[in-house]
Amino acid sequence: MNKTISSHTLGCKLNFAETSTIIKLFSDNGFKKVNFGEKSDLTIINTCTVTAQADKKSRQAIKKAIKNSKSEQIIVIGCYAQIKPLKLSEIEGVDLIIGTKNKFEIFDIVQDKMSNKKTDHSPTLYNCNINEVSKFDAAFSIDDRTRSFLKIQDGCDYNCSYCTIPLARGKSRNAPISEIIEQAKKIAKKGYKEIILTGVNIGDFGKSTGETFFQLIRELEQVENIKRYRISSIEPNLLTDEIISFVSKSDKFLPHFHIPLQNGSDKILKLMQRRYNAELFKNKISKINEIIPDAFIGLDVIVGFPSETDDDFMQTYNLLKNLQISFLHIFPYSERDNTKSINLPNKNDGKIIKQRAKMLKELSDIKHKEFELKHKGKNYNVLFEGQNNNGKIAGYTENYIRIEKDFDEKLVNKIVNCK
Repeated sequence: MNKTISSHTLGCKLNFAETSTIIKLFSDNGFKKVNFGEKSDLTIINTCTVTAQADKKSRQAIKKAIKNSKSEQIIVIGCYAQIKPLKLSEIEGVDLIIGTKNKFEIFDIVQDKMSNKKTDHSPTLYNCNINEVSKFDAAFSIDDRTRSFLKIQDGCDYNCSYCTIPLARGKSRNAPISEIIEQAKKIAKKGYKEIILTGVNIGDFGKSTGETFFQLIRELEQVENIKRYRISSIEPNLLTDEIISFVSKSDKFLPHFHIPLQNGSDKILKLMQRRYNAELFKNKISKINEIIPDAFIGLDVIVGFPSETDDDFMQTYNLLKNLQISFLHIFPYSERDNTKSINLPNKNDGKIIKQRAKMLKELSDIKHKEFELKHKGKNYNVLFEGQNNNGKIAGYTENYIRIEKDFDEKLVNKIVNCK
């Protein structure tokens, strides 16, 4: 009888790509995949540590797996496993904690542990100094029926003062373009129509191979049978006019941008150790508006950073109010161990942070509604996804507007022109 495996992924699209690739390693070796929460022989939790809330959700998922799965082994991987392995080892029932360096050796590690059972019940740690991590591990997701997350880059050299991701994932690195193209061709052979390019800092692609992100997207454009590409989060200083111009003329790269602003005050951006100012950001959005007027533009914003005054916040608010954007992802500032911002003075009260986040959420709702109304009555191409949600099937236009129709199996993984 085949052994069973379940998994749960928290955090970013990159984590989903990596979980999918790891589960395939087990499936190729006889394991049967079951839903998370069901009884299984093995459960893998891929964790996130971007905020304190992400840490909490990771711990909750682990405890749920221990309670429900009756797994022979509970394995924890991901960013939280790299950053806080000893904290995780305190959770009774965790068997393996695997850091960034050994994550893709997980199948061999599990097989070894299964054949060499310990008499004690303490978890085994496969962890190392993040500075030892230099290898790029390829990954793409195959869980969805219509689109795949393709990992093109890992790690980050930016060291923003609030962020632990460089400590969790290491230095910026990538495979050569030729290997990424081969991955895209594999995805095409599996019948996927859309690829989302993922990574930690994808605009930094090419640092370890002497290539550029622009060269990569030009090559990806030529891959047969992939109809659509979306670029996930890209730093404003790395989103060049050359890239924007390319997207405006491309038949495959969609008019959809996700750009982290984080703050509209130059004072706060400097404390955050970001690599641009508000003027550069404003000009970048204006450039997109000018040559791709239908583009969806989503932004990340952090509220309540240490030393952010009411005036600083209003600089952010007014900047966003006056920009032609589509959506805001709002993150209340979260203190992270081993970051520079934890030692900054003038911390903001939780109530103030909550109030500022509420103001931005209301602004985001207005911006999103305006964006959708602007396109009402226009025709766009929609890639329909596979889920039957209460008799409805949904998909997204090129510029990321969600469209619903009555469920029809024939629409799944089809691109249909819709008003």
